[in-house]
This record gives sequence, C-alpha cells and structure tokens, in this order.
Amino acid sequence: MTIVLAGGSGFLGRKLSKRLHDEGHRTITLSRQANTRTGDQANLAAVDQIAWRPDGSAGDLPRTLDGVDAIVNLAGEGIADKRWTSARKRALRDSRILSTQTLVSTIKQCARPPRVFISGSGIGYYGPRGDEPVTEATPPGEDFLARLCVEWEEEAMKADSAATRVVRVRSGIALDGDGGALKKMLLPFKLGLGATIGSGSQYFPWVHAADWTAMVSWLIGNDGARGAFNVTAPEPVTNRELTRTLGRVLHRPAILHAPAFVLRAALGELATTLVDGQRVLPALAEQLGFRFTYRALEPALESMNL
Repeated sequence: MTIVLAGGSGFLGRKLSKRLHDEGHRTITLSRQANTRTGDQANLAAVDQIAWRPDGSAGDLPRTLDGVDAIVNLAGEGIADKRWTSARKRALRDSRILSTQTLVSTIKQCARPPRVFISGSGIGYYGPRGDEPVTEATPPGEDFLARLCVEWEEEAMKADSAATRVVRVRSGIALDGDGGALKKMLLPFKLGLGATIGSGSQYFPWVHAADWTAMVSWLIGNDGARGAFNVTAPEPVTNRELTRTLGRVLHRPAILHAPAFVLRAALGELATTLVDGQRVLPALAEQLGFRFTYRALEPALESMNL
C-alpha cells in the first residue's frame, strides 16, 4: 500500500512510518519543505517527502495524492508543550482544524480517493471523568480539549463516503523511552524526584507506543474498522500506580507529592491534563479482535530498557 502521513516527523509519526515500512508499505510524509528527509526517515529508502501547506485549502495535493491507498493525519501542535494562553489555544486549534480541512478537501477532489482516512484525535474528547469507565460510546466533555476534539473529528468526518472510510483515533498517552511524555518524566524519576500528582487517584490512560503503531496499522488494513477508536491500553492505571511502578522499574524512590494547587498556579488550565483523568478503555478495538502486546504497565515499561 501507499500511505500518506501528515505529521509523520513527530514522535509517533516516525514510529508509525518505520512500522509501515517494515510491513512492506510505501510511505509519503507531508512536509512544509519539499525534497528533505528528517530523523529516522533518512534511513528508510522507501520514504518520500512532499511539500504541503496545511492552511485549509487543498492546493496541488489532489493531483499529487490521487490514487494513494490511505492518509493518516497526525498533524498538530503539542498539547502540553506550552501554557494555554489565548494565542496558544488558537495555535492548537488551527494546527489541527486547518490541516484536517486541507486533507479532507484533498480527498474530496481526488479522482481516486484513498480507501481510508485515519484522523488523529485524543482522549481529551471525553473531558475529566473520574473513575467512570470510558468507552467510545461515552459522550464528549465540555472543557477546552473536549470541544477541540469534537470540532477536529467533525472536520474529519466530512471525508466519509462510500469510497473513503474515516477512522478517528482517540489516542491516550503513548509511552516509549525515546520521546513523548515518558522521556520528560525519566530524568526527575532517575534523580529520585518522582512524585505523585494531585490526589494520585486520577486515571492515566496510557498505551505502549508499539501497540499504538500496531493498532493504527491494523485500522488501516481492517475494512470493518470505521468510526472512533480509543487507542489506549486495556489496563489504565492511576497516577499513584504509575508513580510507584515507574519508580520500581527504575529502582528509584518515588515518594514525593506535587499538590494540585501548585500545578494549577504554575500551569494554569494546562494543569487539567495532569490533575484530572479518564479511565479510558479500548472497547471497540478489542471487540473487533485487536490484540495488545502490552496490556499492563509494568511489563510495558520493562520492555523499554529504561
């Protein structure tokens, strides 16, 4: 298959590109600069990069991408990279909505549209849920992230047709030691500064990065997969369990505590991603037969050779 990746140079995009290449697929990464290669992609002979402008319009993409088998959209500014000022919220929204509009417009204008459009979303769709089990049937929340995810998914669904099935991947927190959230956590934990956040009872909807890429690849190839899928491990843990487990795997103490009010004062609204949680379950993927390699957190962390 020929598979197009938007956001393919990011943490998960690079891993997905490598998996798809290893499975024998050709990948094309959309880049703001043409004829360049970055990161791990420099070692993958079958990876091409072509230019795009994720400004909401299709431009020349319909001619360039006509006849590809699948498009995967992972484009978007990092949710937890900066404090959520008004300007930052606009950037988070625009980077997701405009890129999705560009790809949807492209798909609609292709004479031979892709058979599947995998569109990024997140478990932020559900808003804070306490210890309530959350499946794909759970309605959306009402906070900023939930509203953003709803709008993001609505734009993606405009590509749905008899020719193109649309899958929305509501990703949890993907873990691997070479990037993402876990890499940011490792140094303080290795220094013995690992801390439980807030009450510690909030759920942490994690997924091993290898299972994340495996599920996205499975969704691309599974013609029966349509709609929204939670891409999270079947056994979510609380923040307290995460702290203790990571400390145990690293053989470091993890007995400190970061009060919620301190985080809210320091991070503002962004702190909700740390002090509130969701007990998200991958109900639909398991119902359709997807099998996780890493269901439980401790074996997952041990596999990373941290």
